[in-house]
Amino acid sequence: MADRKAIRPYRQPAGGWGALKALGEHLVEQDIALKGAATLMRMNQPEGFDCPGCAWPDPKHTSSFEFCENGAKAVAWEATAKRCTPEFFAEHSVSQLSCWSDYELEMVGRLTHPMAYDAASDRYVPVSWEEAFATIGYHLNALPDPNMAAFYTSGRTSNEAAFLYQLFVREYGTNNFPDCSNMCHEATSVGLPASLGVGKGTVLLDDFDKTDCIFIFGQNPGTNSPRMMTSLRNASRRGAPIISFNPFRERALERFQAPQSPVEMVTLTSTQISSRLYQLRVGGDIAVLKGIMKIMVEADEAARAKEQPEILDWDFIRGHTVGIDALVEDLKATPWADIERISGIAREDIEYAAKVYMKAERAIIVYGMGITQHRQGAHNVQQLANLALLRGHIGREGAGLCPVRGHSNVQGDRTVGITEVPSTEFLDRLEKRFGFKPPAAPGHNVVTALEAMIRGEVKAFIAMGGNFAAAIPDWQTTRAALTSLDLSVHVSTKLNRSHLIHGREALILPCLGRTEIDIQPDGPQSITVEDSMSMVHASAGRNQPASEHLKSEPAIIAAMARATLGNRSVVDWEGFVADYDRIRDAIEDVFPIFQGYNARIRIPSGFHLTSTARERIWMTPSGKANFLVFDGLGEDLQENDPDALWLSTVRSHDQYNTTVYSMSDRYRGIYGQRDVVFLNAYEMEKRGLADGDRVDLVTLSTDGVERRVRNFRAVAYSFPDGCCAAYYPETNPLVPLYAHDPLSFTPSYKGIPVKVVRSDAAAA
Repeated sequence: MADRKAIRPYRQPAGGWGALKALGEHLVEQDIALKGAATLMRMNQPEGFDCPGCAWPDPKHTSSFEFCENGAKAVAWEATAKRCTPEFFAEHSVSQLSCWSDYELEMVGRLTHPMAYDAASDRYVPVSWEEAFATIGYHLNALPDPNMAAFYTSGRTSNEAAFLYQLFVREYGTNNFPDCSNMCHEATSVGLPASLGVGKGTVLLDDFDKTDCIFIFGQNPGTNSPRMMTSLRNASRRGAPIISFNPFRERALERFQAPQSPVEMVTLTSTQISSRLYQLRVGGDIAVLKGIMKIMVEADEAARAKEQPEILDWDFIRGHTVGIDALVEDLKATPWADIERISGIAREDIEYAAKVYMKAERAIIVYGMGITQHRQGAHNVQQLANLALLRGHIGREGAGLCPVRGHSNVQGDRTVGITEVPSTEFLDRLEKRFGFKPPAAPGHNVVTALEAMIRGEVKAFIAMGGNFAAAIPDWQTTRAALTSLDLSVHVSTKLNRSHLIHGREALILPCLGRTEIDIQPDGPQSITVEDSMSMVHASAGRNQPASEHLKSEPAIIAAMARATLGNRSVVDWEGFVADYDRIRDAIEDVFPIFQGYNARIRIPSGFHLTSTARERIWMTPSGKANFLVFDGLGEDLQENDPDALWLSTVRSHDQYNTTVYSMSDRYRGIYGQRDVVFLNAYEMEKRGLADGDRVDLVTLSTDGVERRVRNFRAVAYSFPDGCCAAYYPETNPLVPLYAHDPLSFTPSYKGIPVKVVRSDAAAA
């Protein structure tokens, strides 16, 4: 959408007529006004396809109208009438395309043919599928060590494709599985098992109808998981307090107008979402959590001294947990002055939030990447678990932890084996089912894979979906490493930045999208996905494929395996591709949690993968849930440098992960531009800046490397002191590869120390 550059406040509620207007514009922009509307009515329906956007669950998967603005954008983006053909590539060199914006690249349309990079012409040229697979097999077999290849997975990949992918790669001989979850919720996957014994949430969608209060940390539901707004709206309207902690006053955390509500739409009314919305400082989560828990501990001691009802759930704590004494000691030793300074929230506000939490018999704690994408991301998650455990809010109806995952099957990929650190039990079951010895040594995650590429130890890279080159941090070094590869392969639906930052040989392999019919030798196929709450259900596209040359992801993986492994493979790849039921049978053999897989996905609402923590079964070494202490509150950045700011990278409302639907951000009032940085009026005045001035952002690096993005527009905005925000992925070059959580290796996209200085171009 070619919006003119402008900044004007958006005063309407989230959702409502603004959402419907935006949806209509996107359908028209993709030339599918009628087809798109018909496609949307099949999304999240029985016998239909699952939303290719976020992983928020659907109510029983049977609603007649259960999609949101951004989910609809994802469908329009995939079902577009526009095509990226061999003729397009013949007209544009890779060097020319490298000057296009990410938005312009993806707006070209759906890829229609397999393409191979031709260095002589600096263009992608058509290649047959057979030639493409032969090239992959040649390069993988030429490597002296399978660990010199890395195999990336995006959250779009289905359970069936992900299982085949890990099967192929492990039979090939490596556990190098850098995954999109390494860059978002890996802190959950690593942090929660130490606390609760599982790396997933503990709530179901129905719990939102039964909870007494909801606490939201670092999550922007109106943009990243808009279908969640229905649950939040319903909770608010029945009187359940919603307490939100977020550096931005996100519009959907304030007010929401439900498009499914005729009354709100006709009367132009809306529902208040947050009872209180506290703008904590970037990186201040542990401080505010310790403040809440400190108040709870003090209130409990006072109540017991007066022989009044206890505040903490001591029956639960004594029966199900260990480590409470160390936690209490740490909380008592934490000064209030430090809590207020690091969090940026006054003590009386923290006390109010604590009182709401203490009053609730059932509380849900929701969090997103504002919690996980920090250098202490896993510790952030563990402090949230501590908060839940103090009141026994794990394994209780209407209560629990709710990590909001991003892409629609990022959780499912992990469940079926996409992991660089496989368990011995899983590998034993894989060997028993297929008869080969899978590798046991830990493989590469995203950060270590990039480090290995920089050292020249990884020479081939294959990606199932995603836009890896845009999503990764520290472009100055990491993109150079990608161009040094011998081979890069991307299984994609649309052209993106990663196709232009490629190895010496490069392939683009076009695949079917979620909305499209998948016909295999035994007939039409469906795939399955797992949502944020561990519900698994089937998905079957109904649109005709964008090109007759497209293949499904399982078919592409099987063909790569055959071309690479040849007769030494013990897997019946042809049988798996002919009928995906066979893949699901194999998944059930390897993962007993999928018992009755094929029968259960034929129930429209699917089935739930049991959470042991929800059943109060603690799969930890101690056999109990663990209170875990974090030493301190996090770094006080400005204590050493008064000009330093914490930069948080954020997504716009017209964006999903790295996919940019337009150059605007409606809810924040930004139109036609993305090269902006948000600061409050105090921080702008402190630097002698006026709204609209051009500035550079410079990382306060510790390795001597200058990391700078140039000529951004300074925008005065309500944001905490000592902090600023700018769009992802444009500011990914500011994120050093070393700046990651040491436990989960999640890059610290939400907390980078920077300086904001007047742009050299502006000064000239």
